[in-house]
Amino acid sequence: MTPDEHAEAAKALFEADDNRKQIGLLSLKYPKIDMADSYAIQSLLVNNKILAGNEVIGWKIGLTSKAMQNALNINTPDSGVLLSDMVFENGSTIPANRFIQPRIEAEIAFVMKSDLSGKASRLDVLSATEYVCPSIEILDTRVLRSDPKTGKTRIVFDTISDNAANAGIVLGNKRHDPEDIDLRWVGAIVSRDGEVEETGLGAGVLNDPVMGIAWLAERLGKYDQKIRKGDVVLSGSFIRPIECPSGTSILADFSDFGSVNLNFE
Repeated sequence: MTPDEHAEAAKALFEADDNRKQIGLLSLKYPKIDMADSYAIQSLLVNNKILAGNEVIGWKIGLTSKAMQNALNINTPDSGVLLSDMVFENGSTIPANRFIQPRIEAEIAFVMKSDLSGKASRLDVLSATEYVCPSIEILDTRVLRSDPKTGKTRIVFDTISDNAANAGIVLGNKRHDPEDIDLRWVGAIVSRDGEVEETGLGAGVLNDPVMGIAWLAERLGKYDQKIRKGDVVLSGSFIRPIECPSGTSILADFSDFGSVNLNFE
């Protein structure tokens, strides 16, 4: 793709988010799109959001489970940027029409007390983390999930371009020192409207959520970027996405680790 095409795609995604109206598959419009193109589009999209008054508050890591990687025929996670307008308080009610097709995932969030960049060990990540807490990520898609004419479905390049489907974050109230807990065994029971939809353990994230943060630090280091002090980093979901149509109530029960809940108006 050319730089002009990158800018064109980023503008279309920005307007889709603003208008709450999905666009067609970028992978159909730009059949030569690759991973580098996708992140270039994402970067321009984020820049557009910053110009509109947003601030970068952290990062999200996606596609950390083998099941999701196999489904999309890739062998690496992806990442997106968290922005200030994505934050919702625990227990919030999400206004109607705030999102297009919202879904949620349960994750362990890391809040950083120092910068982290380049190749990082597990100990490096723990030392750079102020605390961990339960969280819910709200996903949305500004790109159609499938093309109505061809039946072709989204691929990973569509998702990465769309800021890795980022839409919102909700952090739980309990905070923990990550060195005091084996995060591989932190799990959640996630209910929708009072019925259990999904369960999972932190080990579903690259066998250890800490290593998701290490992966992100190394990836960012290749582009002269870094995880910064104060950043929130969503380490990756250990459940499948749960659809959240209007009227949905969500509870993610992480037992002693804490809980997160939200409602969709």
